[in-house]
Amino acid sequence: MTHLMHTYGRLPVTFSHGAGAWLWDTDGRKYLDGLSGVAVCGLGHAHPAIAKAICDQAGKLIHTSNWYQIDLQQKLAGELCRLSGMETVFFSNSGAEANEAAIKLARLYGHQRKIGSPTIIVTEGSFHGRTLATLSATGNRKIQAGFEPLVAGFNRVPYNDLATIAQVGDNNKDVVAVLVEPITGEGGLAPDA
Repeated sequence: MTHLMHTYGRLPVTFSHGAGAWLWDTDGRKYLDGLSGVAVCGLGHAHPAIAKAICDQAGKLIHTSNWYQIDLQQKLAGELCRLSGMETVFFSNSGAEANEAAIKLARLYGHQRKIGSPTIIVTEGSFHGRTLATLSATGNRKIQAGFEPLVAGFNRVPYNDLATIAQVGDNNKDVVAVLVEPITGEGGLAPDA
């Protein structure tokens, strides 16, 4: 019996450790980590310099909140802006939070331009996250089922159909953004789709 809420269709494997892009399960089998913790561990596992930096930081301060100045965060933001040519950076804890921020920024942009119902084009079969807004943007009815009413303001089009995206944009002056992510599995992140 598990005390974890059943939110994902978990596979019958438990990982014990990793090194770089490799993972080992509790039976000693080696796997290539193609998910990177669903894009959370993009720097790999157990890199000595990263592990040291995390330990050093944890020995000083783990978290204070964005209500306060965070020196290293400001330095990283400056470096990212320098490299990208952008002006500002938003740091988030997850892809869903990043997508939620993108949805909010698109709607804010629309309202600033006096658009009453800012609309975002999303694609069928997409997966954008599990918050209510990102779930509403997701193009997989199976993942959305049971969480209604969903957030309005999304116009769904077929994936990889630029002509339809252009047509929707031409015919709907409320469109403020297009949110596109790769299709994975059958319209969501496998295996829990």
